[in-house]
Amino acid sequence: MIRGASLRGFARLVEELGGDPAEFLGRFAIPPEALASEDGLIPITSHDLMLDTVARELRCPDFGLRLACAQDLGILGRLALAVQASSTVSEALACASRFMFVHSPVLSVGVEPDPRGRREVVALTYRKDLRESPYSPQAMELGLGLFHQVASALVGGTAGLRSVELPHQPLSPVSRYTEFFGADVKFGCPAAALRVERRLLEKEFRGADEAIRRLAVDYLAGHHTDPERLVSTHVRRALAGSIGTTAAAIGPVARLLAMHPRTLQRRLTAESTGFAEILEDVRRDLALRYITTTDLPFGQVAAMAGFADQSGLGHAVRRWEEASPGEVRRRVRGTS
Repeated sequence: MIRGASLRGFARLVEELGGDPAEFLGRFAIPPEALASEDGLIPITSHDLMLDTVARELRCPDFGLRLACAQDLGILGRLALAVQASSTVSEALACASRFMFVHSPVLSVGVEPDPRGRREVVALTYRKDLRESPYSPQAMELGLGLFHQVASALVGGTAGLRSVELPHQPLSPVSRYTEFFGADVKFGCPAAALRVERRLLEKEFRGADEAIRRLAVDYLAGHHTDPERLVSTHVRRALAGSIGTTAAAIGPVARLLAMHPRTLQRRLTAESTGFAEILEDVRRDLALRYITTTDLPFGQVAAMAGFADQSGLGHAVRRWEEASPGEVRRRVRGTS
């Protein structure tokens, strides 16, 4: 999932491009109130697929970068308070890295060694967990573009930015990227990153306020649980990696997590869920991902999502979406 705040400015930009934001939201089953209630959660695969579709259908290859221009650090809600009140860039990045899961557990930011081997340079990385949701070029440009704008605002400019790296090939003319980032941009890289001089990590913020930062951090820690600490997260990943190849049963998953099946079920119950619920959720995510992002035959989709046959897939999709697999695929692609 991802907070609805990620779509701030979406409706206005789509309208400026001559599109109908309500039509796109409806096509991807995203409730319109997601744009009004920024704390609401929406499926990140639907969110990202919609961005890619809007860019393609409205012939706006730099849609992600344009949307980034309509946003700021405020989309992170209370996490923004903790970041702004930090004393240094390093502290702000550590806070963002620790609590990015509040915005979306699929996204992460971090500080890593320079991929080009320069000791005086570090990489500020922006990643998406592809085990949970497919790669989206437009969403990646939105995220890295916003990361760049926020970093520039916090340190007072782009001095110290050596270059920018993107995993995909350019969607727009390269000049559009260099104009946006104010630096050289490399494509086809292992990870999205801003390569900056290491000295910037110790740059101090004028608006540092330890009391506000501590209050914000305590609130985030007290009201949000890191998904990495949840047994349900590891069960979900185990199922996502094995469905379609092995039987989806609690026994093998429990052995993988080094616990007895009854212990695993108790742990899941304590997290207000159960093995059957997680299995249903994983099958739903996988099935809808293959239906909406590939041209695979539905019989193959059924096998890859862990259904006995195409009929089982059809019944499940109708239960989830009130439409057949074919209707879901046509709706997302805007075809009749």
